[in-house]
Amino acid sequence: MARAYHRRRRRGDSDSEFNSTKWLTECRVTDTFNSMVEQSSPELDLVFHALADGTRRALLSTIAQNRLSVGELAAPYAMSLAAVSKHLDVLERAALIRRERQGKSRMVSLNPHPLEAAQDWLAFYNQYWDDGLDRLQATLEKKEQ
Repeated sequence: MARAYHRRRRRGDSDSEFNSTKWLTECRVTDTFNSMVEQSSPELDLVFHALADGTRRALLSTIAQNRLSVGELAAPYAMSLAAVSKHLDVLERAALIRRERQGKSRMVSLNPHPLEAAQDWLAFYNQYWDDGLDRLQATLEKKEQ
């Protein structure tokens, strides 16, 4: 801080300019170097958050096979119905499932569309895997000769 003060004094800046908080509120244009950060999608974030938990992935796999009630979904798990319901809430916020009332039951079905967006996002990185595997194959073939 002292060095900055002396540098500004040598340039002729006044004390009021140096002590001003104007620099805190000025709008500065900055370049964006990480476009992935800027192109973040809240919907995609919710999908990956939902898929981050093993129990939710297992529930989603079960739901993908059959339309089931919440009670039927909870039966194979050693957890309360309320705990399973909380996992379903996370899946529903990510729009991965739909819950519909059918009589006394709440039926749960899969909504695959958000998974397509996740697949599209992951597909971008396939090129890196493909390139790396191609180089590995070429190296192994060269060693065999």
